[in-house]
Amino acid sequence: MSYPLIWAHRGASGYAPENTLPAFKMAADMKADGVELDIQLTKDDVIVVCHDEIIDRTSNGAGFIKDYTYEELLKFDFCNGNQAYEGVHIPTMEEVFDLLAPTGLTINIELKTGEIFYPDLEDKIVELVKKKGFSDRVIYSSFNHYSVMKIKDISPESKVGFLYADGHLNMPGYAAENGVDALHPAFYNLQYPDFMDDCNMFEIDVNVWTVNKEADMIKCRDMGVNAVITNYPDKARKIYEQG
Repeated sequence: MSYPLIWAHRGASGYAPENTLPAFKMAADMKADGVELDIQLTKDDVIVVCHDEIIDRTSNGAGFIKDYTYEELLKFDFCNGNQAYEGVHIPTMEEVFDLLAPTGLTINIELKTGEIFYPDLEDKIVELVKKKGFSDRVIYSSFNHYSVMKIKDISPESKVGFLYADGHLNMPGYAAENGVDALHPAFYNLQYPDFMDDCNMFEIDVNVWTVNKEADMIKCRDMGVNAVITNYPDKARKIYEQG
């Protein structure tokens, strides 16, 4: 039986601080097929990797990323309470590309433009992806579907996906109508009637978040999703390879 691709959610975030270089390296070491991460823009227009718009939860600092220069952000510890990684810094997207370049891993880049409309983030990330030679190894996603469509407008050959949580009508049809390559639903959306059948009909990939329970990993496999986004890539690998 075939099984889904395994994408490490913010890296191997079940073990190492989320969205840090150690978490991404661990994902590669655990033989993940890809990583999922989040990008934002600093005050001086450096693309950094962090989930929240503010740094209060994941670092020993406080405030909005947009209000700090990158050099100022480097003063903070992003170990997120995991003392084994004390002193780890917020990475730039370029650092992540350099780290993962030899691995062949796919990178699912989520643009965090839901709350803050970072000026030209779409243009900047497409330019950086091309510069680093990752065009065929990246899929862009966002809860802000305007951002997703802007990426598609800037770079029609790029793979893109609509991120969403719940309560939407006919997401497969919506994805097909807008010409995107994938849907990135929360796991519980798989229960909607005919969801996978409709995605298959429209040739829309389904990349599901966040899949951490064994039963959910098995359900994703049995339903034929394209990828699971999980904090525990080693756990998913073991479950899938054992059949």
